[in-house]
Amino acid sequence: MRAVVFGYHEIGYVCLEELILGGVEVLCLFTHEDDPQEQVWFRKPESLAVAHNIPVYKAYSLKDETWVHRIREMAPHIIFSFYYRNMIPQAILDIPTIGSFNLHGSLLPQYRGRCPVNWVLIKGEKKTGVTLHYMVEKPDAGDIIGQREVPIAFDDTAYTVFMKMAHEARLLIREILPQLEKGTFTRIPQEGLGKSSYFGGRKPEDGLIAWENDAVSIYNLVRAVTHPYPGAFTYLGGKKLYIWKAYPEEDTWNATPGRILSERPFMVGTGKGILKLLNVQLEGEEEMDGEAFATLHHLKDKILGGQL
Repeated sequence: MRAVVFGYHEIGYVCLEELILGGVEVLCLFTHEDDPQEQVWFRKPESLAVAHNIPVYKAYSLKDETWVHRIREMAPHIIFSFYYRNMIPQAILDIPTIGSFNLHGSLLPQYRGRCPVNWVLIKGEKKTGVTLHYMVEKPDAGDIIGQREVPIAFDDTAYTVFMKMAHEARLLIREILPQLEKGTFTRIPQEGLGKSSYFGGRKPEDGLIAWENDAVSIYNLVRAVTHPYPGAFTYLGGKKLYIWKAYPEEDTWNATPGRILSERPFMVGTGKGILKLLNVQLEGEEEMDGEAFATLHHLKDKILGGQL
């Protein structure tokens, strides 16, 4: 089976690796230049492709007819998209004889769109997963070919959930490849599988904490965007204070949202409950243990979130 692969990120790496191990003839890899504003903490499929003498392309625009003609000349049986971030034109999706398939990081039809691993944590979900589906003109809307579920623990972060998803993505590709080659796979329309949901991309400024929210919701934001993501933050003395690790506690103080209740432990009031800050970092400084930071700066009774 001949495949053209579009891929990036850790899931792009493990899925490409599984294709190679499964004996698929990978004709080429389309991937991305790294974003200079993004921390590259993951393995990139480009390195794997180079190691296996697979041609690598970084197309500025796939709408260029040159790419359509080139892929058509390759005559792939199948196209895969593994965390490739750009839309692939329909003219390319129509080329392979078996079909064009995308690996999405959620249990479709829920959490279509961007950043699903972050959004499921922000929303406090207890499970997510990975879905292989047909690519159609509308994003993440095509028939489902296979899914694998990923449980989310209360202390999981976006990183730990993502790595669970990468593991399940590998297993899903391993499981589905023989079916794709033999034509024995099933197609399940997303209509009828329950209510769909769609979420857009996220920016670093979306990590701003609203202390009026309840402690669990703020905790979910913190763990959804902690390392290696840009981080949840508030303001202290006009500077950003990043909160890299926290934990919700019941409110025994009846506290004002954002008020620092104690330094040891570093406790902050919210709209409901209190939040214990375990690891923090003031803009321009090193990351510190929460208690040590609060004690050093004498923060008791100060208010986070405004100009002090």
